[in-house]
Amino acid sequence: MKSRLLSSIAICTVIAIPLAFAHRTPATERVLAYPSADAVLGEHLYPNEEALAQRLGSVIEKTIRNQYRAGTARRDAHPKAHGCVKADFQVNEKLPDRLAKGIFVPGKTYHAWIRFSNGNPDPNKPDIEGNERGMSIKLLDVPGEKLLETERQNTTQDFIMMSNPAFFLKDPSNAVPFFEELGSDSFLSKLKIPFTLGIKGTLLVAKINSKKISNPLQTRYWSPVPYQLGTGPDRQAIKFSARSCTPGEDPIPNHPGPNFLREAMRRTLANGDACMKFLIQPRTSDKLDVEDAATEWREADAPFYEVATIRIPQQDFDTPEQHAFCENLSFTPWHTLPEHKPLGGINRLRRVVYDQISRARHEINSTERTEP
Repeated sequence: MKSRLLSSIAICTVIAIPLAFAHRTPATERVLAYPSADAVLGEHLYPNEEALAQRLGSVIEKTIRNQYRAGTARRDAHPKAHGCVKADFQVNEKLPDRLAKGIFVPGKTYHAWIRFSNGNPDPNKPDIEGNERGMSIKLLDVPGEKLLETERQNTTQDFIMMSNPAFFLKDPSNAVPFFEELGSDSFLSKLKIPFTLGIKGTLLVAKINSKKISNPLQTRYWSPVPYQLGTGPDRQAIKFSARSCTPGEDPIPNHPGPNFLREAMRRTLANGDACMKFLIQPRTSDKLDVEDAATEWREADAPFYEVATIRIPQQDFDTPEQHAFCENLSFTPWHTLPEHKPLGGINRLRRVVYDQISRARHEINSTERTEP
């Protein structure tokens, strides 16, 4: 029983942040300032949080350096892509002023790349095994200065989602001990993991690992962590989501192949376009905690509003060239305009570790790190 639980927890590490295996840049070369907390929106820094983030990067770095040879590094989180597709992200013609912020310019259309992925850290796992799935959107030609100091003039905006509305890790206070225990060579340290996660986190692991889907284009995705919408005194905390334009899902095949989700996407896009709606969930009460990533904002308490339509045109995405292009991309919630600043402790950890993830992967593979 314990071994099955630890296996499930290991699989679910990919959804925790996802935090990746990092190359540690010397402190003198660091250029990313640690994010400040917005007290007005309910953020607060945890004790020694920046040091915890750096410690976490060091722990995970050791794992990836031991795991991959030169030229073979994959993403630690979501290494298996079901498909990476071209898309158009069209903002609704009419939006209330409180939602028409940042990239949400009424009537505006952006070209985009979207990567659908499997959260299992083993890229060879068959798709039929339950796990968290991911949807990462990269909008192109987005004007305006971005938040990352090293990428002010970049023209991309990322949105990252998963197929569950809550993480199993609440905040930095249990995220760092969890990864230290998971990365330890000591079996006794690993036995501490359920106590670090607590009952709620352990139940979330089980829920996430039990989810099976039939087609990534028909699955709903959420940002379990919050984001800012707008700047200035009227800024607000939100979460976002994406779902198919039409209800219902295809049945899972009786004898699914190991990559049947890629096959389902390929079949769908060979026969026509796909459509998804992008939704925003404004926070309606201070009781909806921006620092607690393990608690869902229930729709009954905070409804979602449709703000954009994602159209994925008919295409042949399953080519070696397109796959290689997309695998060289980096997705991070900090590729963003200030109007969509990530909020909460898990997102602040991401700022440090995601940058290390990307640099390490590209360094191991001897590839240039660029934005399209």
